[in-house]
Amino acid sequence: MYKAITRDIEVTVEPFYLEEQSNPEENRYVWGYRITIANESEITVQLRARYWKITDGNGHMEEVRGPGVIGEQPILNPGDSFQYSSGCPLTTTSGVMVGRYTMQTDSGVRFDIEIPAFSLDLPDQLRTLN
Repeated sequence: MYKAITRDIEVTVEPFYLEEQSNPEENRYVWGYRITIANESEITVQLRARYWKITDGNGHMEEVRGPGVIGEQPILNPGDSFQYSSGCPLTTTSGVMVGRYTMQTDSGVRFDIEIPAFSLDLPDQLRTLN
């Protein structure tokens, strides 16, 4: 589990390998990740945008930007949390993801919160097979 706290908003990430969606013979490795955003601040915020930097095992980097997450722009009141799952395919057996969310307060102020860097690695029992 990976964790970052920015302005009393906690982001935790739990990555996991999706063997059933992967095809090592075709250099396709797929990971899922579950993210929980917990608003421990005293203000209401809305997740407006996301930014990801994805680096594969060869050092190839890709940037992804977009509104919200999984088609949503959740509003988090103090004490609320929001959880979602998504995925990332790579052509290598490992990689790293890191990013940020752009949040907005009720009064329209925008600020970024950190998504902690997390590694995408094959489980040990599969590493010897590839």
